[in-house]
Amino acid sequence: MPADWRKSSHSAQGSNCLNVAAPTPDVIKIRESDDPDIILTATPTILGVFIRAAKAGIFDHLNDHRSTPLNRE
Repeated sequence: MPADWRKSSHSAQGSNCLNVAAPTPDVIKIRESDDPDIILTATPTILGVFIRAAKAGIFDHLNDHRSTPLNRE
């Protein structure tokens, strides 16, 4: 089944956007508009867990190249 890709109405008209598709109720696909061949596929449950973890700061250390989860400053 082909995906019906959508992007936020808040996104600019440029090519630096995330596109989201839900081809079936149990599958969500995400891609970057400027590299559409790479697609992340997840269930709604797993994507929800990932989003909650990101909002809680679980991945913040990945943005700081000076520290790791085992070696925080």
